[in-house]
Amino acid sequence: GDGGDEGPAAPAAPGRAQIFDTVMDTFLEELVAAGSYQKFASSYRSLYKQQPGVTRGVYDQFISALQTYIKKDIQELKSEGNLEMLFNSLDKIVEEAKGREEPAWRPSGIPEEDTRSVLVPYLLKHRGHLRKVLKEKEEENKKAAESVLAGRARIVELQQLIQARKEAWQ
Repeated sequence: GDGGDEGPAAPAAPGRAQIFDTVMDTFLEELVAAGSYQKFASSYRSLYKQQPGVTRGVYDQFISALQTYIKKDIQELKSEGNLEMLFNSLDKIVEEAKGREEPAWRPSGIPEEDTRSVLVPYLLKHRGHLRKVLKEKEEENKKAAESVLAGRARIVELQQLIQARKEAWQ
């Protein structure tokens, strides 16, 4: 066929949150295996020789408490770090990127070059805005200067009129 209708769809790959949980569970299992009862009993040989049943009970309680505390700490880390949401967000980003033809953008290692493509359009737009504002201010200043010159001319005119009337009065 054309490759699109061949059998049932493949099951969805586990998400990062699920993978994280599996890794943590495996870590816990291996941690417990590393702290085997035999190692525990050999570390507390005198207790083991006197009361092997008590030694086994202490070991079981210790392992149970250890697992409980580690699981609780992992859950707190997941909650505080908002890991579930972050993992899901990362899964979504990866899924969206699968259809892309070109590779995703990666930093070059030279911050000036990496920011240039983002900053230049913004700075050009900002420069255009500043030029517009400058032109408006220059127009306002030109009108103000014309008004000042007109005011000075009127003052000179009035001073001449006063002088002429003063001379006429005398």
